[in-house]
Order: sequence, then structure tokens, then C-alpha cells
Amino acid sequence: MALNQALSGINAAQADLNVIANNISNANTVGFKGSRAEFADVYAVTGLNLNATAVGGGTRLSDVAQQFAQGDTQTTGNSLDMEINGNGFFTLNTGAGLAYTRAGDFKKLDDGTVVSNDGYKLQIYPPTGNGSFDTSTLTNLQLVSSQSTATATTKASIVANLPASAAPPTVTPFSPTDANSYTNATTFAVFDSQGGTHQATVYYVKTATNTWDTHLYVDGQSADTTPPQQLTFNSAGQIATPTTGTLAYNPINLGNGSNPLSLTLNFSNTTQFGTDYTPGTINKDGAEAGTLTSIDIDSSGVVTANYSNTTSTVLGQVAIANFANTQGLRQLGNTNWAASSDSGTAVMGTANTGQFGSITSGQLESSNTADTTAQLVDMIQAQRAYQANAQVLSTDNTLASSLFNAVSR
Repeated sequence: MALNQALSGINAAQADLNVIANNISNANTVGFKGSRAEFADVYAVTGLNLNATAVGGGTRLSDVAQQFAQGDTQTTGNSLDMEINGNGFFTLNTGAGLAYTRAGDFKKLDDGTVVSNDGYKLQIYPPTGNGSFDTSTLTNLQLVSSQSTATATTKASIVANLPASAAPPTVTPFSPTDANSYTNATTFAVFDSQGGTHQATVYYVKTATNTWDTHLYVDGQSADTTPPQQLTFNSAGQIATPTTGTLAYNPINLGNGSNPLSLTLNFSNTTQFGTDYTPGTINKDGAEAGTLTSIDIDSSGVVTANYSNTTSTVLGQVAIANFANTQGLRQLGNTNWAASSDSGTAVMGTANTGQFGSITSGQLESSNTADTTAQLVDMIQAQRAYQANAQVLSTDNTLASSLFNAVSR
């Protein structure tokens, strides 16, 4: 019987060594989770009330339990590298279902699809357009690598000061080519619907006390209304009319195939003080076409594409999954797991909320067996267990030989 007991111990020690060897071999595998060999004794009851004299039958491997402790952080600086700090798994579309991983070393394909090293597609919640995300739907993360759409300028806010002491121009009527026919001017760039850049100029003509006519020209073409749009100021130098501070001008056909340009200017922060004229600042909408320059992923997994024209687009929010029993997950290999009856169905959510950890872009989670010191200690213990059971085999063989020699005499 001792032979079988020792043999079971050798097999158990060998299984333990196999698990430890696998842990050590994956010390540099991103997102790898080590395992632990767990054993149970083999015990056969010989009969009623005879347990006190029964001897165990050895040991057996009862489970190889996955250990989901957090791995160390590795900084990469690559925005598509992501680490989950805390609970949760990235969700992947394998083409045959969903898989889950802690390995956040993702890459972009030629068509912009973000995939894992296995080519599985990273899943996100799509934006709804009102600042939130549709958490009932999973879709692939697709980086828009082509140029972002150009948008025409439709409105601009002008913060300037018109001099209260200015006299009306000596030359009438107004002409943009005659500087003596207007008091001051503000020039800024605007964009058409194709992203083309044009020069817009607002001319200010003081017509009476606290009263100014405005004239808008784009590339020399007039957008004036009849009569001209007018600004009036109160005795404190603040805008009196229009009460909203906004003036709308006529559309301009730029003659380049773009849509007519319609501009509304906001003068609510323009003043008329006794100081000199200051053109101030211009804040406007619209943008030329731009190429993708960078990807930002915040701690909640919101993915934002930034373009060279200073615009940005929210692409979605990374979908995070968690499970009631992570040790019950079924291993697929390549640091991927699938849900099982033991793990329970995936609980879906977003990073940095509830039971889910936060996401850090530009970092990776190293293998939680990267510190091989503990693994080497376990290996020594398994080796000693193997040697001890081998010694039992040797001792039992010696005893059996002695017995056979004695009987044969």
C-alpha cells in the first residue's frame, strides 16, 4: 500500500511542479494570472466504526485554482495600452462569442479596428450623441484614421472696445477700400463647409453718440443687410441694442462649391469706453479638415480621438465585465477567459464605477507571477515533496526485498 501512497505523492508533486513551471514561464506575459495546485487526501473507509484504524490512501490533485491578484504596473506611454486597476476584464469579440482578458496591450488594424494580440476585437459602448453611452449595446472600437469632417463657421464672439471719443468718419458712404470711411476694423479667419479658410472683416462706423454701424465682408464680398446692422451703447459703455448682443448677416456665396456662408456675430462683451480701440479676442466655431493625432482614454474608459484641427470626437466607452466567481472562469489560453456555469454570467459595466476598477492608459498589467522568488520557493517545496515520496518508494522496496530474502532461506 505504501507504494501506491508514495506514487500518489510523486504524481502530486509532479503536478505541483508543472503548475509552478507554467507560472514561471509566463512571468513576462502581460495580464497573465498564475495558478495554484490544490490537493486532497485519499481516504477509504474499511467498515463500520473502523475509522480509527483506517489508513489514508495517499493524495490527489483536486484543483488548479487560478489566482487573480493584481499584477505590477508597467508604463509604456502607448495610449492603446490599458491597465485595469481593480476588478474587471476587458471584453473581446472573438467572432464566435465573447472572451474576457486582463491583457490590455491592444493595437490598431489598417481599417482602424482595435484588437488584442489574438485579433479579437475590443468592445465598447457606443456614444448616444447627447454625452452618454448606450450600455445595452456592444460594438467594436473603431479609430477614425481618416480626416475629420470640416465644419463651417456659423458664429463668432467678438470681445473688443470701441473708443467713446471717436468722431464719425469724414468720408461717406462707407467703403472697405477707403480707411477714411470707417472708424475701426476687426479681422479674423473663418471656414467654409469644405474646410477652406477665408478672411472676414468687421468694419465699425460711428454714426452718432453711442451709435455704430457694422459692416461684414468675407474675402471682399459684402454680407451687409439693409440698413446696416447697428450697435448702440448705454452711458456706462455697455451694449444697449441689440439686447442679445447678436447680429445676423446675409449669406455669402464664396464661389468655390461650398455652401453659402452665414455668420452671426455676438457683440455682448464688446464695450465703448473712453480708452483706445482694442480688437480684443475672437472666439468662433468651425474647423478645417483634420487628421487623427492622438487617442485619449480616461479613467472611466471614455475613448476620445483628437485631430490636427483642434477638434475631438468621443468614440465610445470601454466595456468592462466582472464575475461572481472569477476562479470559475474557463481558460481559453493567450490570457483569455470565457464565462462558465461556475463563474456565472458576466456582469457588464463601466470602469471607475461600483465594483469595477479604473482604467489607466499608457500602462499594462504585468503577470502576477513576475516576482519569481515566491515561485522558486514553492518549487523547492515541491521538489522536496517529490524526493520524500521517492524515498518512501525506496524504503518500501528495501523492506520488501528483505522480506523476500528472509522467506526464501
